[in-house]
Amino acid sequence: MNTYAAWAHPQLAAQVLRPRRDGCSEIALRVESLNDARQVLWLEQRIRALPGVRRVAIDRPAQRVRVVWDAQRTSLPSLLDHFAAANCPAQPLQHDSIDDARSHEQHDALKRLLVAGMCSMQVMTYAFVIYIGVVDFVDFSTRNLFRWLGLLTSLPVVFYSAQPFFSGAVRELGERRLGINLPVALAVALVFLASTFNTLCGSGEIYFDSVTMFVFLLLGGRYVELRSRHRSGALGDAAIDATPLLAQRRRADGELETVAAIALLPGDRVHIAEGGTVPADGVLESAGVRVDEALLSGESHPLRRERGERLVAGSVLLSGPAELRVEHSGATTTVARLGALATRARQARTLIAASDREIGRFVARVLVLTALTALGWLLVDPTRAFEAAVAVLVVACPCAFALTRPATLTRALGVLAGRGVLVTDGAVLTALARVDYALFDKTGTLTVPQLDRRAVEPLRGDTVEQVLQLAAALAHESSHPLARALADAARQQALPLHAQSVQVHAGAGISGEVGGRELRLGRADFALAPGSPPVSSELAGALLLADAQGAIAAFHVDEQPRVDARRMLDALRGDGIAATIASGDDATRVAALAARLGIDDWHARQSPADKLERLQAARAHGHTTLAVGDGSNDAPVLAGADVSAALASGTELAQAHADLLLLDGRLDGLVDARTVARQVQRVMAQSRRWALLYNLCAVPFAALGFVPPWLAGIGMSLSSLVVVVNALRVGGDAALDHSDASGPAARPRELRA
Repeated sequence: MNTYAAWAHPQLAAQVLRPRRDGCSEIALRVESLNDARQVLWLEQRIRALPGVRRVAIDRPAQRVRVVWDAQRTSLPSLLDHFAAANCPAQPLQHDSIDDARSHEQHDALKRLLVAGMCSMQVMTYAFVIYIGVVDFVDFSTRNLFRWLGLLTSLPVVFYSAQPFFSGAVRELGERRLGINLPVALAVALVFLASTFNTLCGSGEIYFDSVTMFVFLLLGGRYVELRSRHRSGALGDAAIDATPLLAQRRRADGELETVAAIALLPGDRVHIAEGGTVPADGVLESAGVRVDEALLSGESHPLRRERGERLVAGSVLLSGPAELRVEHSGATTTVARLGALATRARQARTLIAASDREIGRFVARVLVLTALTALGWLLVDPTRAFEAAVAVLVVACPCAFALTRPATLTRALGVLAGRGVLVTDGAVLTALARVDYALFDKTGTLTVPQLDRRAVEPLRGDTVEQVLQLAAALAHESSHPLARALADAARQQALPLHAQSVQVHAGAGISGEVGGRELRLGRADFALAPGSPPVSSELAGALLLADAQGAIAAFHVDEQPRVDARRMLDALRGDGIAATIASGDDATRVAALAARLGIDDWHARQSPADKLERLQAARAHGHTTLAVGDGSNDAPVLAGADVSAALASGTELAQAHADLLLLDGRLDGLVDARTVARQVQRVMAQSRRWALLYNLCAVPFAALGFVPPWLAGIGMSLSSLVVVVNALRVGGDAALDHSDASGPAARPRELRA
């Protein structure tokens, strides 16, 4: 039977296909192997060439592919077969996951930005002719022609590109708060109306160049922020989609049938093959099994589950098969509830940090100055009241103030990226400078797997060096932490062996040919070929190297603190940050690690809700919190913290809810981020003081009518330029070079895609 033949069943296909009005079908697919840009291009070309395919959209961060095609010409099983033939196996996702909102929002923002950019450059060209007329004669008909050209070219910017500012201003007024959208919308509207009025009258000054460039600069900053937010959401989609789509349900007559996992009901009996992924939460009704719950718990050690105990969706069955009685499926599974909990925690944090009081005060001052100027001129000379008020609004318009934050943050993001720290939400740098409480996960965060040569156990007379060479040849082909630990243990070998025909089997191990021998490295049930002599129970949990005749060696991998964990913790404690460990591991392991790292406050057997509750208690006592983790069970606490960090080796769900990603596995990146965050605060304060000083000097002259529009535009541009140049000072402090010159932080690093 074809692997994907089950998807030909109408009831299953209806779960994943979305019919379109044009008669075609649309589907979202999860494809995990989208790592190479050339592979993505080749896959897109291959799928587009199929009969009936109208559109192929590939989202690499989300590991999703969307296809629009005529299902009558190419069946769904055939489409999936072509993905598999391209070495990109695909799993259909339920049609509810086909969401156009994210791509629509990003495309809309990009279109508005492009329109504003093209039109602003053209308006600047027209304005140049008018500016020449200030110092040299240009006949009035020519000047009026370029006034009208500037008006016509500004229309798309004001009525299309600037629309988000107007809608945002209406929303802020409805919420009775002052935000940056209100003065921007007022400035754009009043300046455009005044310029239009003067163009119609054929006299007076115009500001089309200033208003279009202003809109373009602000839209550019917003687009960068939008891309960052969408990337984080895409990582979250990739994690949630990992739940299996199909399940083997046992009918009343005892036969198995393939059904969609989302169609499972409480009470259904499900068969799970060895090495398979549990499709739903339920109770184990067969003999005891070993499972890997690293996706949820973050703990690397396999767990033993006996008859009557619960299995959770997303965990991998290391030994089996197993029979499961379903309790929860779909959106009610543990992994789905974790994602929902993390989303609620992030939304709560966003609501708390949404208002910027300093911007509100600045906006209020600008509006008051504009109103006072208009009122003063109405009493003195009503004919100049509108022009003077517009001049004040242009001169004092919070352009420099609005650019302070995005310009400084953009520079900070670039500096941290060069230090191996990817910031997914630049706004958290403000909170990072105030952090005084840090909560750390243990396994994978503060510790790494490590293999000591004394923990290598040859089983067939080979020496330790020989079995290390064989295992390392396979381990070098994998990035799994256990494989890296084994490769590190064999690094001193003078003549390393090389493996051929290597295949990495997710969740199981590695196979390949070394020196003419077919070898397998991984779990016992994977490494040992059928008919091989069994190993003792003591070796069942070890990493085994085996060939066709049986086990060759066992490797007992232990956990060790990361090399820079103590240095990072000492630096944070010296900076006034209290550190605590909250782990799901047992108390013995957590206590031992805490003693080695000098941490007095530690907590074991912590569930995701326990960690989040502990973090929220710290926030309730007035602390600004930092959470660091790497497992899916850390997603709620990462989302709920004021600042969160995850290692790039962590699960995708943890990365999706983290504000900082430590790309090269260096915990020292937290210290770098803290230093840069404080620099950001200083530079932003300096830039805002400059904006206020500029306004104090320029506004009186504008209010008295001494500032012509061309000079107001130059002044606004110079003020913005000072802010941008000042932002370049971020990252220039020698304090960033805090690491030992001989350590890994002193060496150049490459950012890996």
